[in-house]
Amino acid sequence: MRALFVGGTVDNSELDIEGDTPPTHYPPDTGTGTPRYRLRRIGRHADTIAYVVYGAPELPDEEVQRVAEERAYARRFEAEESAAAD
Repeated sequence: MRALFVGGTVDNSELDIEGDTPPTHYPPDTGTGTPRYRLRRIGRHADTIAYVVYGAPELPDEEVQRVAEERAYARRFEAEESAAAD
């Protein structure tokens, strides 16, 4: 699945994540206690996760959703996007 980032120092970056379930935070374990990106949105295509959107800790969920819609992630990946469960 593709991981997409909104806000913070890696805004608009992308990387591939292996596995069937995305981590709740990225990076999953910093070991330093620093704030990490949190999983905010999930895009599914044919019951498979095509992409996930991580938001910087200081951004409200509404802003992450707005940016994801503006960047047209759902259209790009031909997926249905929904909020990630906390």
